[in-house]
Amino acid sequence: MALTATTRNTMLGTITSNVTHFSLHTADPGTAGTAEVTGSPYTREGASWAAASGGTAASSAEVVFDVPGSTTITHIGYWSASTAGTFYGSRSLDAPQTYATTGTYTLASGNITESLT
Repeated sequence: MALTATTRNTMLGTITSNVTHFSLHTADPGTAGTAEVTGSPYTREGASWAAASGGTAASSAEVVFDVPGSTTITHIGYWSASTAGTFYGSRSLDAPQTYATTGTYTLASGNITESLT
């Protein structure tokens, strides 16, 4: 049985309503959200999502992370809270990003997408 677009959009709406924060990771976070960046000035950042359409949901706002120096980021994580919370999964970056000194990493609006087919 194939799922209708309405069903896929409903499922994605449930998922994205739970994913309220993005995180950065220095290695594959697996199923538990391990290897999250630590150290000042890093914090998880709020996630905003557009309504799912055609079985795809996309982030709807730019997200800027502060990244401590001497850090290489490889993944973005999905969380239910700014600290602790439930880890929902991750996405690898196209290429690792290395910061010799403190800097910022920006996710453009619409840059994070999740689809159900």
